[in-house]
Amino acid sequence: MNNAYVISWNIRQLMAAKGLYQTTDLVPLMAEHGVSLSREQIYRLVTSTPSRLNLEVLAAFCDILGCTPNDLITFTRATAAASAERTASGETAGLQPIGDLRPVPARIRRPGV
Repeated sequence: MNNAYVISWNIRQLMAAKGLYQTTDLVPLMAEHGVSLSREQIYRLVTSTPSRLNLEVLAAFCDILGCTPNDLITFTRATAAASAERTASGETAGLQPIGDLRPVPARIRRPGV
């Protein structure tokens, strides 16, 4: 039996609940909390589960999103049954979907207009 853990990084769902749909929206918010990360670094943190996470970054995410670390990260003991429950998208079956939240349409502005 496999004793590894399945780690769910729930930042996308929490961002959507706060109306934040673009990773670049987090850059100035993180800076306000004293965390200086590039937009590329924030993109990687949001789009993939980090293997390591600085506690200052975790605290800033929690403050910005109004959540706790337990809301951001969930651990499930991986077993053969749990592996079978994983969906094609890689999310666990027990994870709450985003629901009726939809992304904000992009506004395209031409330079100098």
